[in-house]
Amino acid sequence: MNLKSLFLPILLLLGANAAAQPAKTAHVDIKSSTVCDMCVQTIESNLIYEKGVKKVHVDLPTSTVHVEYDAKKNTPEALRAALVKLGYAADGTPGDPKAFAKLPACCQKEGCGKLPEQPAH
Repeated sequence: MNLKSLFLPILLLLGANAAAQPAKTAHVDIKSSTVCDMCVQTIESNLIYEKGVKKVHVDLPTSTVHVEYDAKKNTPEALRAALVKLGYAADGTPGDPKAFAKLPACCQKEGCGKLPEQPAH
Protein backbone atom coordinates (compact mmCIF):
# COMPACT_ATOMS: atom_id res chain seq x y z
CA MET A 1 0.00 0.00 0.00
CA ASN A 2 1.45 3.33 -0.97
CA LEU A 3 1.30 6.64 0.89
CA LYS A 4 -1.31 8.14 -1.46
CA SER A 5 -3.80 5.36 -0.79
CA LEU A 6 -3.49 5.97 2.98
CA PHE A 7 -3.69 9.74 2.70
CA LEU A 8 -7.07 9.94 0.90
CA PRO A 9 -9.14 7.99 3.50
CA ILE A 10 -7.57 9.98 6.34
CA LEU A 11 -8.36 13.25 4.59
CA LEU A 12 -11.96 12.19 4.00
CA LEU A 13 -12.32 11.13 7.63
CA LEU A 14 -11.00 14.46 8.90
CA GLY A 15 -13.30 16.39 6.56
CA ALA A 16 -16.36 14.45 7.68
CA ASN A 17 -15.47 15.04 11.33
CA ALA A 18 -15.11 18.79 10.80
CA ALA A 19 -18.46 18.97 9.00
CA ALA A 20 -20.19 17.08 11.81
CA GLN A 21 -19.24 19.58 14.52
CA PRO A 22 -22.33 21.43 15.75
CA ALA A 23 -22.66 25.19 15.32
CA LYS A 24 -22.03 27.22 18.45
CA THR A 25 -25.35 28.66 19.53
CA ALA A 26 -25.15 31.98 21.33
CA HIS A 27 -27.80 34.13 22.99
CA VAL A 28 -28.23 37.88 23.25
CA ASP A 29 -30.87 39.95 25.04
CA ILE A 30 -31.49 43.34 23.47
CA LYS A 31 -33.36 45.98 25.46
CA SER A 32 -35.81 47.70 23.13
CA SER A 33 -38.83 49.97 23.34
CA THR A 34 -41.56 47.57 22.24
CA VAL A 35 -45.07 48.20 23.55
CA CYS A 36 -47.59 46.37 21.37
CA ASP A 37 -48.32 43.08 19.64
CA MET A 38 -47.45 44.55 16.24
CA CYS A 39 -43.94 45.24 17.56
CA VAL A 40 -43.65 41.58 18.52
CA GLN A 41 -44.91 40.39 15.13
CA THR A 42 -42.71 42.79 13.14
CA ILE A 43 -39.52 42.01 15.07
CA GLU A 44 -39.99 38.25 15.29
CA SER A 45 -40.96 37.88 11.63
CA ASN A 46 -38.02 39.98 10.38
CA LEU A 47 -35.09 39.17 12.69
CA ILE A 48 -35.52 35.44 12.10
CA TYR A 49 -34.19 36.03 8.55
CA GLU A 50 -30.91 37.55 9.76
CA LYS A 51 -27.90 35.36 9.06
CA GLY A 52 -27.48 32.57 11.62
CA VAL A 53 -30.58 33.43 13.68
CA LYS A 54 -32.32 30.34 15.03
CA LYS A 55 -34.95 31.79 17.36
CA VAL A 56 -36.39 35.22 18.21
CA HIS A 57 -38.72 36.00 21.11
CA VAL A 58 -39.93 39.44 22.16
CA ASP A 59 -40.82 39.75 25.85
CA LEU A 60 -43.32 42.59 25.76
CA PRO A 61 -43.56 43.27 29.55
CA THR A 62 -39.79 43.83 29.77
CA SER A 63 -39.32 45.20 26.22
CA THR A 64 -36.53 42.69 25.67
CA VAL A 65 -35.73 40.89 22.43
CA HIS A 66 -34.20 37.44 23.05
CA VAL A 67 -32.21 36.10 20.09
CA GLU A 68 -30.55 32.69 19.69
CA TYR A 69 -28.06 32.59 16.84
CA ASP A 70 -25.03 30.83 15.39
CA ALA A 71 -22.03 32.73 16.77
CA LYS A 72 -20.01 31.80 13.68
CA LYS A 73 -22.50 33.59 11.42
CA ASN A 74 -23.56 36.68 13.38
CA THR A 75 -22.70 38.96 16.29
CA PRO A 76 -24.64 40.82 18.99
CA GLU A 77 -23.62 44.13 17.39
CA ALA A 78 -24.97 43.11 13.99
CA LEU A 79 -28.23 41.90 15.54
CA ARG A 80 -28.65 45.21 17.39
CA ALA A 81 -28.03 47.04 14.11
CA ALA A 82 -30.65 44.88 12.37
CA LEU A 83 -33.20 45.81 15.06
CA VAL A 84 -32.38 49.51 14.64
CA LYS A 85 -32.78 49.15 10.85
CA LEU A 86 -36.30 47.82 11.48
CA GLY A 87 -37.12 51.11 13.24
CA TYR A 88 -36.90 49.90 16.85
CA ALA A 89 -34.56 51.01 19.62
CA ALA A 90 -31.79 48.60 20.61
CA ASP A 91 -29.81 48.89 23.87
CA GLY A 92 -29.97 52.69 23.97
CA THR A 93 -29.70 53.33 20.22
CA PRO A 94 -32.89 54.81 18.76
CA GLY A 95 -34.55 53.17 15.79
CA ASP A 96 -33.80 54.36 12.27
CA PRO A 97 -36.17 57.32 11.59
CA LYS A 98 -36.95 56.23 8.00
CA ALA A 99 -37.77 52.69 9.12
CA PHE A 100 -39.78 54.06 12.06
CA ALA A 101 -41.94 56.02 9.59
CA LYS A 102 -42.81 52.72 7.88
CA LEU A 103 -43.87 50.92 11.08
CA PRO A 104 -47.55 50.15 11.64
CA ALA A 105 -49.61 53.14 12.82
CA CYS A 106 -50.01 51.74 16.34
CA CYS A 107 -46.23 51.48 16.73
CA GLN A 108 -45.72 55.03 15.53
CA LYS A 109 -48.42 56.33 17.85
CA GLU A 110 -46.91 54.59 20.86
CA GLY A 111 -43.37 55.54 19.84
CA CYS A 112 -42.05 51.97 19.79
CA GLY A 113 -38.82 52.84 18.02
CA LYS A 114 -38.03 55.87 20.12
CA LEU A 115 -36.09 55.97 23.34
CA PRO A 116 -38.06 56.78 26.49
CA GLU A 117 -37.94 60.43 27.47
CA GLN A 118 -35.40 61.12 30.20
CA PRO A 119 -36.60 63.46 32.96
CA ALA A 120 -34.83 66.85 33.00
CA HIS A 121 -32.67 67.52 36.03
